[in-house]
Amino acid sequence: MSVAFTREEDLEATAADLPDRPISPHPNLVTPEGLALIEAALAEARAAYAAAQAAGSIETDRTPMARAARDLRYWSARRASAQLVETGADGRVRFGGSVTIEREDGRTQTWRITGEDEADPAKGSVSHVSPLARALVGKRVGDEAVVAGQSVEVIAVD
Repeated sequence: MSVAFTREEDLEATAADLPDRPISPHPNLVTPEGLALIEAALAEARAAYAAAQAAGSIETDRTPMARAARDLRYWSARRASAQLVETGADGRVRFGGSVTIEREDGRTQTWRITGEDEADPAKGSVSHVSPLARALVGKRVGDEAVVAGQSVEVIAVD
């Protein structure tokens, strides 16, 4: 079949065999900052898609279009499923809040519990579905939890 008779969407779908980005089965809880991050990523994906379309070289290199289409699908789905959670301080570890723990060896660590797309352990934020967050949510200062097989104590909640 001549390329003239194929649909552009078919070319995008088969380009570079890029699998879709996996979408988490967990509720897509987001903080206000996380929602802004998703919206910025969605705008960036839309711009990349438009730029790939404008480049018009889909017949020669479909990778930019495929990557842009994949990212656009992912961020569109994440924006559509986002559930904004705004909570007030009640003295308990909660979604959107920070918790400082002390480990058995005396080390202290502070973590902010966020949505999955916002989580960045290197910057001190963990997803609400992470084992750490699951062990700590609902705890108060002085409570203990088991994290990675070690006992930790909650020493501050913000």
